[in-house]
Amino acid sequence: MKLKETKSRPKPSSRGMFQTKGIRVVGEWKQVKIDPNLFADGQMDDLVCFEELTDYRLVSPAKNPSGFFSSEEPKKRKAQAVSEEEEEGDAEEEGEPSSPKKKIKLKKQKDQAVAAEGSTAQNEVKDSEPETRAYVTDCSDRKAGGTASKSLAQAVPKKKKSKGKKKLDPSQSTASKVPKKAKTWMPEVQDQKADVSAWRDLFVPKAVLRALSFLGFSAPTPIQALTLAPAIRDKLDILGAAETGSGKTLAFAIPMIHAVLQWHKMKVPPIPNSTGVPTRELRVGAAASPGSPAEEGAAPGAVPDEASIEDEAQPSETGPKAKPNTSASASAQALLPCDGKGAGEGPSSLVEDTLICKQNGDREEKLDEEQARKLKQGLCDRITAYRVHPRRPLLGLVLTPTRELAVQVRQHIDAVAKFTGIKTAILVGGMSTQKQQRMLNRHPEIVIATPGRLWELVKEKHPHLSNLRQLRCLVIDEADRMVEKGHFAELSQLLEMLNDSHYNPNRQTLVFSATLTLVHQAPARILHKKHVKKMDKNTKLDLLMQKIGLRGKPKVIDLTRNEGTVETLTETKIHCETDEKDLYLYYFLMQYPGRSLVFANSISCIKRLSGLLKVLDIMPLTLHACMHQKQRLRNLEQFARLEDCVLLATDVAARGLDIPKVQHVIHYQVPRTSEIYIHRSGRTARATREGLSLMLIGPEDVINFKKIYKTLKKDEDIPLFPVQSKYMDVVKERIRLARQVEKAEYRNFQACLHNSWIEQAAAALEIELEEDMYKGVPRLAGWEQEAASSTGFPLSFYLTESILTSVTHRKQQSAIFLSS
Repeated sequence: MKLKETKSRPKPSSRGMFQTKGIRVVGEWKQVKIDPNLFADGQMDDLVCFEELTDYRLVSPAKNPSGFFSSEEPKKRKAQAVSEEEEEGDAEEEGEPSSPKKKIKLKKQKDQAVAAEGSTAQNEVKDSEPETRAYVTDCSDRKAGGTASKSLAQAVPKKKKSKGKKKLDPSQSTASKVPKKAKTWMPEVQDQKADVSAWRDLFVPKAVLRALSFLGFSAPTPIQALTLAPAIRDKLDILGAAETGSGKTLAFAIPMIHAVLQWHKMKVPPIPNSTGVPTRELRVGAAASPGSPAEEGAAPGAVPDEASIEDEAQPSETGPKAKPNTSASASAQALLPCDGKGAGEGPSSLVEDTLICKQNGDREEKLDEEQARKLKQGLCDRITAYRVHPRRPLLGLVLTPTRELAVQVRQHIDAVAKFTGIKTAILVGGMSTQKQQRMLNRHPEIVIATPGRLWELVKEKHPHLSNLRQLRCLVIDEADRMVEKGHFAELSQLLEMLNDSHYNPNRQTLVFSATLTLVHQAPARILHKKHVKKMDKNTKLDLLMQKIGLRGKPKVIDLTRNEGTVETLTETKIHCETDEKDLYLYYFLMQYPGRSLVFANSISCIKRLSGLLKVLDIMPLTLHACMHQKQRLRNLEQFARLEDCVLLATDVAARGLDIPKVQHVIHYQVPRTSEIYIHRSGRTARATREGLSLMLIGPEDVINFKKIYKTLKKDEDIPLFPVQSKYMDVVKERIRLARQVEKAEYRNFQACLHNSWIEQAAAALEIELEEDMYKGVPRLAGWEQEAASSTGFPLSFYLTESILTSVTHRKQQSAIFLSS
């Protein structure tokens, strides 16, 4: 056991202090007593003894003069091993396998050499003075800018990599470096180099203008033109209402990005002292003016705290100018962080405190070397973590009603903030909580979230969400849906916290929706009652401001039409019976191919339509709340990629989703409110494109249709969709056969589930099943029952085969009819 411990090679450190470390044995190995009961089951027969070592030290082999880490003999052994391995590799390539005798001899020689080294190390090294001397000289050499030890330490891992890995072809190496594309249903954009002069009068930051030019947005939309100036220049709260597809996302994303950039320009992020942040860098960053040369020379996207750290590091990295302090003792120098990048990058507050203590007394000389090592490791860890993920507070928060909308908003913000260096994170349900916590550990300035998951992480007291007083911009997208009574209970708790304990008087609030000012008139019987006020646009906005907690007077921007829908949308309807909706849906999908989105009010209806259309060789995609989140996003991506595709969705997909080139929206069931109708229809005819909206109105949908018609104040009746009746007989027969096949397949599926479950239960109870306990038993013939008893196959196998035979027969009949 001793030999194995002394034989261990120095391993590369992940902390960045030393590139390699080793163990120096100072004390003796002591035997550990073992309970004899551990050997009762015979699993530890090969164990001889346990020994422990408590007195040891971790040392660096780069500058250590001791015999245990003497650089000459190990280097010779390494060179010999490399040459021998190369010879063996050449022999194997030529077809001559390496002899096992040579390997055994090499192994023995290595063991003898390591044993001799261990004995010399124990005899030679007994006090820590040479070790401390080597420790300090290593740090001082690195601070002085020497590169010999650094290049030597970096050469060893390269040899290991070249030995362990085979050489790849150039094609393979280039293919592995290509980053994976993020899954999105947004179209890929190349540099459009558009003229963005129309945006310059709206106080848009230069980095955002560059991104807008890259995206090809040459001119702002009306809602953007009216929102950006008061939001950026005047810093007013905004209540914005505009049609679907009018660009509301950029109308609140650009002011939020501007607020974050202004915060970075004017102020360095406050960092607690416990994190080991350099106070000298904070003072330099706070004193720097926005127009200083240091800021102008920084890379785009670099925040002031990072730039100040780099500026502090420059004097120590330039070489001769950076000299170690000769008045400081060796123990004081040992406390300096030596991570290979210079001493100027370390936390100066802790170093200055150490030097002050050194001047007052010889306290540092009494410090044990183990404590010094731990202190240095802690400092280097803090500096490394600060460099990788600088501590920035949460400055922007966007709340959305659905997960898919949150994903889309994040993609839009990332596209506009491409050249700013601003980090974003998304917090939605249905995804890994641990992964989202790791994203928050990177301290993103902007978070896009749904209320449920955000409130869950706030209750867990995540550090990045613990202080929301510094929030500069709060956005509530689709606000009328978010504040509806009975929905999003977590949102009311979040708003209460933001307006009470975490209130920030300088916070800007932006509220947007396409139906923000849409008013429902109560029935006449309710209006005649006492204490019932007639609802109008101003009253609804006052109630909304009260629920959100807006204390000042916001700027209201309303660009919606009385009809609620856009001008480029064509609205039509078909009156039919409930059973005939399948006929007209199939007729429309066959006559008018393209990217069609079918909405229904219930998940059960979506599942039934999916099975029916699959039998008719229309392979639809589905989207509803009972699906896994990854599958929902995958279906959206596939729907946006295929030109001729059908998506069956509930109202989860009704709000905000910007799916490109959706040509048709079909309301299989009439929505219950006019807001849902406007948002459903808004999935098509976006950004001045044309689109079609079709409502299938059954007897049970007439009441909802009349409410929508009255609320939207339609002057003219919605036109009827033209249907060619000569095709309807053929369509009816196809639907009849498809329903039979779909019912048979459903029964088969249920029978298989039941029979499988009952067989597992019977096997667990060790009982035999009777024939009448299976589903579909009357369909079995006598030979099937005899075969089940003679062959040993379960009876459910023959039940499934019997049902599948009937389903196949009906499918054949349907195929013959469809081909005719």
